[in-house]
Formats: sequence, structure tokens, C-alpha cells
Amino acid sequence: MTQAGTGEDNTKQLTAEDEVVRITQDLIGIDTSNYGDGSGPGERKAAEYVMQELIEVGLEPTLLESEPGRASVLVRLEGEDSDRGALAVHGHLDVVPANAEDWQVDPFGAEIKDGCVWGRGAVDMKDMDAMILSCVRELARTGRKPARDLVVGFVADEEAGGVKGSHWLVDNHPELFEGVTEAISEVGGYSVTFDGKAGQQRAYLLQTAEKGIAWLRLHAHGRAGHGSVPNDDNAVVRLAQAIARIDAHEWPREYIASVRQLLDGLSDLSGVTYSDADLGPLLDKLGGARGFVEGTLRDTSNFTMLDAGYKHNVIPQSASASLDCRYLPGHEDDLMATIRELAGEFVEVEVLHHDIALEAPFDAPLVDKMKRALLSQDPQAAILPYCLSGGTDNKALKRLGITGYGFAPLQLPADLDFAPMFHGIDERVPVESLKFGARVLGEFLHDC
Repeated sequence: MTQAGTGEDNTKQLTAEDEVVRITQDLIGIDTSNYGDGSGPGERKAAEYVMQELIEVGLEPTLLESEPGRASVLVRLEGEDSDRGALAVHGHLDVVPANAEDWQVDPFGAEIKDGCVWGRGAVDMKDMDAMILSCVRELARTGRKPARDLVVGFVADEEAGGVKGSHWLVDNHPELFEGVTEAISEVGGYSVTFDGKAGQQRAYLLQTAEKGIAWLRLHAHGRAGHGSVPNDDNAVVRLAQAIARIDAHEWPREYIASVRQLLDGLSDLSGVTYSDADLGPLLDKLGGARGFVEGTLRDTSNFTMLDAGYKHNVIPQSASASLDCRYLPGHEDDLMATIRELAGEFVEVEVLHHDIALEAPFDAPLVDKMKRALLSQDPQAAILPYCLSGGTDNKALKRLGITGYGFAPLQLPADLDFAPMFHGIDERVPVESLKFGARVLGEFLHDC
């Protein structure tokens, strides 16, 4: 997994900016849908594509499978100062499924339309994969070394919690991350534009925190019987009552450091004051990103799937529901205790998957270098921290003591409703945003 050479002469003139759109399209065109039950195509074909792109420029990547088809790729690049802690730069190759009937275009067609690359993964996160890959190819071709060693990863299974990807790598191959102290990955560094004190203001949101995950399954138990006979032990009713109690619960607000810094910074830039009880006018400034921020003001619990019964005239003895909980740093125990209490005595709470919450400092040398790279391309911009309501593979790396950030830099048009496209339909990323991201990421990797 080491750097071998500087690549072929006929590609020396290409830059990351020249290649990033092509690579984004190529990756989107490879269906890596992750259904969460092992039934999808897996990441092997995309991993082989990444291997080919790395080998072509003289690198020696490693491909690893947690099970057949579930493939990840890693490569290490030597830096100017290998005595410093290394930086992990990683992205996931899998995507959530897409129903083609809902889309304006083929979700795996990677079509360029209206100045954007369209397709599943354009936002989450084959755009960032392409930025990483194009920048690494440029470093290898030119022989230009990053400031410190880089461990570059393209991993499997993030959309199902990383069990067969990042967590498997940490459990089975921790040596691949030897010396790594910090990491960057997805869902940070994109821009929002709003009316500021002095006109239009663009601000980039750097992810310094993310909520923890608890994917739960509620199982209600009761007495089976004929649908025509009264039944006080109906499992479906017991489950419905538990769902109603949990759905009605108001999780208390708490403003962690990254959220407070974001709100204060946004207020200062926009001139809109706020109180903890009234955030609406301020959050309106964030446009589509508002939902991400609202999800970080408190713990959340959302029901996503139901399963009960097998015939219209039969009362089943069990009924189940899937519950997606996300909790702020330090809240896991309280959240689980609350869910169990609300579920009640007749409903069992099963933990299918859980993962930690993360918090990293905004006042840090690595963040200063992210800021410097962004401002080199957009000098008038503001840069603010924020907490992600979802999760990333940085959770797995934290188990090795690695501090993770979200930094996938994109300068976005003011009228593009970007954040709702994560897991949404008609996912797309502007061509010029990809080129901007390649320039910024390339600058950052050289300075990191």
C-alpha cells in the first residue's frame, strides 16, 4: 500500500480539475446500491475502477474484501514530513438505492444536464470520491508530496453503518492506519448563500461534530387470535401505542459547541438576532441546510418501517417497527433509557446497530488549513462549524484515536437546494462546483 512512482508521461499535463468531472461520472455509472441486507451489487466493480486509476499513475493500492463483493481500497502516499501524524482522507463507494421512476434522468446514467452531473451518489458521496481520486492522481503524476503522509481510502458499506467497510477495516487491518492522527471525509465544506449585513454572503460549513446512531427494532408481543373476537393483548395495538408515545415525546434542546458557534456566526453575518426559544428567522437563512441544523438541536427518534400480521382475519402475536435514533454527544444512555420507558412493558427494544457521536475542535491547526484552502479560492467567504445530524465513517476511525472532520469543499449556486439531495431524488452536483472542490482539496492536501 505504498507509493511507487510518478505515472506515465502522457498524463503529466492533466490536473485534478481536468479529471474530476470524468471520474465523478464514471463512479456514478457504477451501481453500488446498498440495500442494507446484502442483496445489492456491492462495491467490487467501483473498487476495481479506483484501483485502475491509482495504478495508472504509479501507485500501489490494496484492495480488501470483508466478504465477496464488499470491497475497499487503500493507498498510502509519503509526505514531506513522515514524522508528523498522518492524515486519512476517505470516502465511501456505496450509495443508497434509487427508484428510477421517481427521477427525471437515469439515476446511474451520470448525465450532464443544466450544468450539473446527475445521478445517485452525485452528492453522497461519489463527488468527494472523485475529488480525492483526481487530487491523488495529480500528486502521483507530478511527484509533488503532501505536507505529511496520507492514507487514502475508498470504503464499502457506509450507508449501512460501515460494518462491512470502515469498521471491518479497523477491526481487521488497523495497521493500515498506523500513525494516522486526523481524518477528513464527507458532508462538510459546502457553501450556503444568504442576505448578509453587506449584501449576499457566502459561508462554508465545516463539519466538526456528528450525532451518534442507534438503529433500533421494537418488538411488541401479545396473544394471537381470530379477528372477530375481542382481544386485550393485541400486539399491533401495543406497538401502535408505543409508537404514539415515542413520536409524541419532546426531546429537550441542547446547544453543543459547534451548534452554538454556527448560530452565533450566522447571526453576526446576517444581522438576525435569535433566542434559544426562537430560531426560525435565523435558520431560514440556511435554506435547504436548515433541516441538517434542526436535526442537531436535540436528540431525534423517527420510525421508518413496520411489520405485523399475515392475514386480514388473524390477530398476530407479534408486531415490529424500525426506529432510527440520533443522539448528541454524551446522550446515548439517556436516550436509550427514555426509549425503553416509552416503549412500555409489552415492547422489547432490540439494538440492531449503534455508533458513537463525535466532536472535534474548530480551533485547530487542521481547520486553519481547511480555511486557508477555501479562502485561496473564495477570499470573501465566511467559514463556520456545524454538527452533522447523520453519520460518517469517521466514527470507525475514532476507535483508533483519530480525530475526524467533514471537508468536501463545494462552492454552490445560491439557488441550488443542495442539502435535501442527500438520499433524495434527482441528486446532482454542479460541474463548476466539482472543479472548485478539486482545486481546494488539492491545495489543502499539499498544505495539510
